[in-house]
Amino acid sequence: MGAVNKIWNEMDVAMEVRDNGRADFQSSPLTVETSLSLPDMSPRVMSVSASCFMLHDSCFLSSNLIIIICDSIFDRELCKDLFNKWSKLDDSRFSVETVSGGITNLLLKVSVKEENGNDVSVTVRLYGPNTDYVINRERELQAIKYLSAAGFGAKLLAIFGNGMVQSFINARTLIPTDMRNSKLAAEIAKQLRNFHQVEIPGSKEPQLWNDISKFYEKASGLEFDDIEKQRMYEGISFKEVHKEIFELKELAGHLNSPVVFAHNDLLSGNIMVNDEQEKLYFIDFEYGSYNYRGFDIGNHFNEYAGYDCDYSLFPNKEEQYHFFRHYLLPDKRDEVSDKDLEALYVETNTFMLASHIFWALWALIQAKMSPIDFDYLSYFFLRYNEYKKQKETYISLAQSYLSKSGTG
Repeated sequence: MGAVNKIWNEMDVAMEVRDNGRADFQSSPLTVETSLSLPDMSPRVMSVSASCFMLHDSCFLSSNLIIIICDSIFDRELCKDLFNKWSKLDDSRFSVETVSGGITNLLLKVSVKEENGNDVSVTVRLYGPNTDYVINRERELQAIKYLSAAGFGAKLLAIFGNGMVQSFINARTLIPTDMRNSKLAAEIAKQLRNFHQVEIPGSKEPQLWNDISKFYEKASGLEFDDIEKQRMYEGISFKEVHKEIFELKELAGHLNSPVVFAHNDLLSGNIMVNDEQEKLYFIDFEYGSYNYRGFDIGNHFNEYAGYDCDYSLFPNKEEQYHFFRHYLLPDKRDEVSDKDLEALYVETNTFMLASHIFWALWALIQAKMSPIDFDYLSYFFLRYNEYKKQKETYISLAQSYLSKSGTG
């Protein structure tokens, strides 16, 4: 069928969530072939879309969703059988454009002109190939419902074999330099404070060290067919990496960082802003879990550097304090004590080191599993070398702080 084939892993998760009464979205076992170019993808697959109707100043989701518009009789019949709302519309009424594309997923805007003349848009997020090796989709789907209810992200409308459909957010995606804007940084801090107050049912155990342990186990046992990649991989001392993880975990444990539901991947591409309305949105919760507050903030600061890992852009102490004041007491920023600022600074920058190790190990797994054209192996070295570069400064800072506070 060219662009479409079957997959079961994410769908098994979705069906389990639906069957247990934890979701109200539609589903299909079909997938979109992400290796196709956008022009080739668009006419063959217009993944799950939805329509909202305005009644009494309220919007509700129609039960008639369309899953796939593609090039085979089977797929067309499936669409008509499941979702009749748009099944007879001509392909020319549909358009697809890229909203953003990261190194683990692709975000598309699907627009349709209905027969009554209304223009409707939804967002389609396509998972990157083999991302189930590093992402817990069940955890993501369980969290989205509660985060959406709390006002975060877009509403989940449907799920298919390798992605999901959500309501469209009329906003632009940030770029790394945006996060240095003091006004935007303040708003991100306020939003993150609110995000960390959302209660998600289930285990409240922080996942950082569990995830790092799983990543380490997978990353340390790889073998590459490419000779140069294998040579680079063999130059990694996993004994050293293991020692670094153990020592950092022990040190971080003394800081008593609060456990919150964390985004864990708050890079610029996962933040959107409507400049006219001055409204900010967090999106893409695929790495979300209960975790340490310091990790979520420290990881966000690391993302100032962007995919190019330009760590000259990492926020300085003054910029971090600006963020902390808006995070801790957004309505009484001037009342944040120096003691609280220092404590959060130490906490954040200790877990900032853990962020480098987390994504370094993640990159090794992606280097082996992902077909996306990105140099993941070099990314490992960029992140791990930055960890080693910053290690002495911030570990010494944490040790000094703990010694003064009598908790070390």
